Amino acid sequence: MLRFFTYLALAAGTPLAGRAAAAALMPLPVKAERATGTLAIGAGFSVSAAGCGDARLDAALDRFADRVARQTGIFPASGRPADSAGATLRVDCPTDKSDYPALGVDESYTLDVSPEGGRLAAATLWGTLHGLATFAQLIVPGPQGWEVPAIHVEDRPRFPWRGLMLDVARHWMPLEVVERNLDAMAAVKLNVFHWHLSDDQGFRVESRLYPRLHELGSDGRYYTQEEIRRVVSYARDRGIRVVPEFDIPGHTTSWFAGYPELASAPGPYSITRQFGVFDPAMDPNREETYTFLDGFFEEMTALFPDPYFHIGGDEVNGKQWSNSPAIQAFLKEHGLADNAALQAYFNQRVLKLLEKHGKIVIGWDEVLNPALPKSTVVQSWRGRASLAEAAAQGYSGILSWGYYLDHLRPAAYHYAVDPLANGGDQLSAEAASRILGGEGCMWSELADAETVDSRIWPRAAAIAERLWSPRDTADAASMYDRMETISRALEWTGVQHRANYAAMLDRLAGGRPAEPLRLLADVCEALGLGGGRRSGNYTTATPLNRLVDAARPESEPVRSLERAARAVAASRSGGAQDRARLREAFRRWTVNDAAFQELAEGNGLLDEARPLSKDLARLGSMGTELLNYLQSDKPVPAAWLARQTRELASISKPSAEVNLAAARPVKVLLDELARRHRQPAARGASEPRP
Repeated sequence: MLRFFTYLALAAGTPLAGRAAAAALMPLPVKAERATGTLAIGAGFSVSAAGCGDARLDAALDRFADRVARQTGIFPASGRPADSAGATLRVDCPTDKSDYPALGVDESYTLDVSPEGGRLAAATLWGTLHGLATFAQLIVPGPQGWEVPAIHVEDRPRFPWRGLMLDVARHWMPLEVVERNLDAMAAVKLNVFHWHLSDDQGFRVESRLYPRLHELGSDGRYYTQEEIRRVVSYARDRGIRVVPEFDIPGHTTSWFAGYPELASAPGPYSITRQFGVFDPAMDPNREETYTFLDGFFEEMTALFPDPYFHIGGDEVNGKQWSNSPAIQAFLKEHGLADNAALQAYFNQRVLKLLEKHGKIVIGWDEVLNPALPKSTVVQSWRGRASLAEAAAQGYSGILSWGYYLDHLRPAAYHYAVDPLANGGDQLSAEAASRILGGEGCMWSELADAETVDSRIWPRAAAIAERLWSPRDTADAASMYDRMETISRALEWTGVQHRANYAAMLDRLAGGRPAEPLRLLADVCEALGLGGGRRSGNYTTATPLNRLVDAARPESEPVRSLERAARAVAASRSGGAQDRARLREAFRRWTVNDAAFQELAEGNGLLDEARPLSKDLARLGSMGTELLNYLQSDKPVPAAWLARQTRELASISKPSAEVNLAAARPVKVLLDELARRHRQPAARGASEPRP
């Protein structure tokens, strides 16, 4: 399949290189057919759905017009016209008038754009919102100014549950962080905000019934009930459902700070400053526990209109239960074999309480037990096999394994994870339909309000595409090309994944010009939880202000240089432009160290990066020598080749909790030189490799 962004550019009749920009859609639509011409987006731009009489749609169109203004710098001269026929973009009135987006609601839309104008049609407001997001992505600069390519789009999601989980318990995330990420979610058609609101390190919601929960369990950082309602309304207006999570019976130390009687061992307790799996767990033996939870659920379910309610249920180590004579006696009395059976008993009691309050329970896959009612939704973080197993047993399920954003894996890794693969593809059609979709998970042990955006975006857009677009949309190269464009476009939604990067580097530079640091940071990639960076070395009070915190999960400049290196390696002749790009990059790496060492002098925050800068200079020199050998076809001394291989392996090891990603394009060249050294006569001097 042609890369979609290229298709839009070439169909206009000019080469991609001759275009100022190309439209990049993410997620890719089900169907997109390019037509002739473009629609100009100028000072007279307007959007209207005249005669609808729908305040929510009117508000959505106003937000859309504001987005276009931020994106283009063009402000509508006179607002939205009363007559939709005179609008640049005409929106048909949705027939569905539902007040809240529901699981499985029709989210489809069609969009037609011609040089005369655009028309968007959808059966629901939620589909209309998705169509507006697509139109915004289509706006690009052209020869005469801003424009949208003429196009016909038909689109609908593959999965109804496309979520992002945000942990605000371990590190506090203020309201503005939540809201700007909701705007970014809407821009890529994610539709479920899973809000992880309690854990050992914090309880983040005001409870008027049990006020010591937030008074003693939050360090004063919590959302008032009015703020909760505000977020729910904010998300709903953007087509996003809000599913709260209060993790029980484990991960509950913050509950016990105010109510120690809920715990399975005597207190006192205080909120945990470290990260990990801890012993405290709710006491499932006492009826008072369920009475407390019943009142709590009644209060919390009134704040969240969504029918789904998450109870966590993960990582209960059972130590307090095993050490409690009363709880062990309870097991024997009720014929419960072990702690797993006791948790299943607890879950059944909790499920009945939440059903009484009109909710459907979701739990992490540890809750899966033969006694678990089939109405429960299982969220799998341990693998696709457990998700498929749950679906085969009759449970609805959501995949999060493979979508852990806090691990800082490449977008291509997440993109390759399909909810219906590795077990799901063996299910019957009925069982497969119970796999509702998936959620990217942003746990916050190693992220705070300043860094969290960069840990979510733009990689979450790759997950959004996997959950929205047809299954055969799987070209990682196309995904990366489009994701890089979408990353910049997301800035117009308000997320600060790019803006905070620059600010953090300026801070590390201590008020001096940060360019030497920026050049180094641009070719570094931060390690994540599970990828070499250990949460045990941190507490909730540890400042997240180092190079690793500023560095991105993936280096866009390095990815571009890798492409150039592969092109050079693929041909003994040609590739002059790619060789020139590599030479210039290697030159800059080589000379940057002197400027960096001067910047780091007396700056303790940069001490750990000094060896990295020296390694980058070594990579620059090595890369230049490799290019010289590859270009000249001179015989390569075996000892030199072995020495470079050892040196590159050493440089490639993590340092200061980052990987020096700059090693990758150099490795491409080194591997090619080693191959030619082993097979000097394998090809003619000018024969390109396949």
